[in-house]
Amino acid sequence: MAIAVEHEKRRKEILGKALMVFMDDGFSDATFQKIADRCGITRTILYLYFKDKKEIFKYSIKQFLTSVEEDIKTIKGDNSLNIIEKITRILLGIMSLMEQNRQLLSVVLDYLMHITKSSVDPETRLRHRTVRFRRILANLVIEGVKTGELKKVNIKTADDYLYSFIESAIFQITVLKRKNIDDLKDTTVFAVRQFSV
Repeated sequence: MAIAVEHEKRRKEILGKALMVFMDDGFSDATFQKIADRCGITRTILYLYFKDKKEIFKYSIKQFLTSVEEDIKTIKGDNSLNIIEKITRILLGIMSLMEQNRQLLSVVLDYLMHITKSSVDPETRLRHRTVRFRRILANLVIEGVKTGELKKVNIKTADDYLYSFIESAIFQITVLKRKNIDDLKDTTVFAVRQFSV
């Protein structure tokens, strides 16, 4: 059991350091050797944990998103907040996190451009990574409609609408290189309030 725990601990350390390599060099220029060097191990040892660069990247992003998801679940479970406050805090929290991790967003964009050149559908990859987050938003809308806090709306449309603010934030941060997205945050707060009864 202790060996498995040590293996998992080492794996997480590698993922954290690998993410820094991806952020420094971008997905295309990051190599297995650079990751091994950053971790202070040989490529052979690195192969004991991961089969290739794509797998390391995938798990690095998954580890990052897991921590984000925990924060979202904490907000969702906070009974002192109403539905509008929960949705607003979740969206603004994610936007702030994206501002703080703009380099990581650029790496993800680089990765998506990389896989676009292959036979992999980037939309499928994105949907797979965002499905739990979108489900949380949809569940909050459903709960708000049931409790009468929110207007009756088409849940899928509302979910797409709310998620579009996250997509807009990604675009503004990575493509337009905006230093801050305060205007978008203000618009998001206004838009979420429109769901109120």
